[in-house]
Amino acid sequence: MASFCSRLTISLVLFVLVLGCVNAQLSTDFYYSSCPKLLSTVRSTVQSAISKETRMGASLLRLFFHDCFVNGCDGSILLDDTSSFTGEKNANPNRNSARGYEVIDSIKSAVEKVCPGVVSCADILAIAARDSVQILGGPSWNVKLGRRDARTASQSAANNGIPAPSSNLNQLISRFSALGLSTKDLVALSGGHTIGQARCTNFRARIYNESNIDTSFARTRQSSCPRTSGSGDNNLAPLDLQTPTTFDNYYFRNLVQKKGLLHSDQQLFNGGSTDSIVRGYSTNPSSFSSDFVSAIIKMGDISPLTGSKGEIRKNCRRIN
Repeated sequence: MASFCSRLTISLVLFVLVLGCVNAQLSTDFYYSSCPKLLSTVRSTVQSAISKETRMGASLLRLFFHDCFVNGCDGSILLDDTSSFTGEKNANPNRNSARGYEVIDSIKSAVEKVCPGVVSCADILAIAARDSVQILGGPSWNVKLGRRDARTASQSAANNGIPAPSSNLNQLISRFSALGLSTKDLVALSGGHTIGQARCTNFRARIYNESNIDTSFARTRQSSCPRTSGSGDNNLAPLDLQTPTTFDNYYFRNLVQKKGLLHSDQQLFNGGSTDSIVRGYSTNPSSFSSDFVSAIIKMGDISPLTGSKGEIRKNCRRIN
């Protein structure tokens, strides 16, 4: 009987341990003891980078988005290609477009000095995104942490998983839904385009071929984006015409006025199911801010590696 009880106790302990690994959760105080200076270290490096180039805030936010949409928020976007490894940096949505990798490197170096081998690159991305939004005038939130870094990446998943600027509304809704994100989350997260810039190659078709666009806005954009493909492809224009370096609700005001830069932007206000959400955000900035926070926390929960899965990279660009 004693033997049976001891075996039962051991089995229960093992079951609890296994359950704990399976259900390992992200938490806002994950590094409270192991790296108490983490948040201030990340913040100062992000602040420095944005002081040098305001656009960098949008770039860091976008890196987090592009990471989470490809097999979850696991830092896979940060891995460099090698002769034996193909990462995500040269996938179509990222090549000559995703940027800010060197800022993540700087943050990682600074964090490694205060707590070596403790903090994942995936978590650094999540914190840097939050700091970027807040520094540029947007809301703040407590970032859930505890992600570990992927040992793999997928260029094909990046090509197929990150919504293209040519996407229509149904495609956008479908892609976000596949990741557990609602239509409201889609609209709120798209509001991240209140900061940042886009390349001419990604909005040329809209400014020359589409009718649901303000004509004077189209002409303004045409002045620096020639009609001919291959000419001026990398010329930049702000995603938010009014306040391109401030995180606010002007992106939605622009959509109501048919001044969305990307086709996928204007799809959110084009007689479809999301018009009412856009109109609401255009007149109620606090509603947008709170919904954006809810949505980005939800996005940060997509398929994280926790417990003993993955690793804590020493260098964000390569597997240990």
